[in-house]
Amino acid sequence: MTVEPWVSVEEIAAHLGVTKDSVYRWIGKKGLPAHRLGRLWKFKISQVDAWVEEGGAARSTRSEEDGEAT
Repeated sequence: MTVEPWVSVEEIAAHLGVTKDSVYRWIGKKGLPAHRLGRLWKFKISQVDAWVEEGGAARSTRSEEDGEAT
């Protein structure tokens, strides 16, 4: 059985082709699956991929619906 490794914000940003700022914003506003270990956020790529496939990154937030910049 292979155990999936935890990856960093930098690695998940590169995997998704977005900035680290987008990753941090998506954690708080769009429910990007992440786990906090002390000061660090860690991710399982399979969980993040499932979130993307379910439309997680495309979900609008209340501030986006109100026309505020996010």
